[in-house]
Amino acid sequence: MADQSSALLALGDPTRLAIVEHLIQRPLAVVDLAKELPVTRPAVSQHLRILKDAGLVIDERAGNRRIYRVDPDALAALRGHLDRFWEKALAAYKTTAEQPDEKEN
Repeated sequence: MADQSSALLALGDPTRLAIVEHLIQRPLAVVDLAKELPVTRPAVSQHLRILKDAGLVIDERAGNRRIYRVDPDALAALRGHLDRFWEKALAAYKTTAEQPDEKEN
């Protein structure tokens, strides 16, 4: 399961975000990801390690390759975290908007 802080930090990098976007579409090996990104295979591997450490991707061995995919439970937890943040922000906005304007008094 992803730690939300680690997950958000990991997704803050544009290359890692692009990797996750590709893996949402379908599971891929490092070599296949590298073909779709403007970075080298070693760089893709480093980014995947960070995403894996953050709990966002999981891998499984398929012959001599590792196939990576997004962990749906981690994305669901991250979405729940963001939803709670959004709900708090909307509630604070509503409270502020409903306060009487001091200039009117």
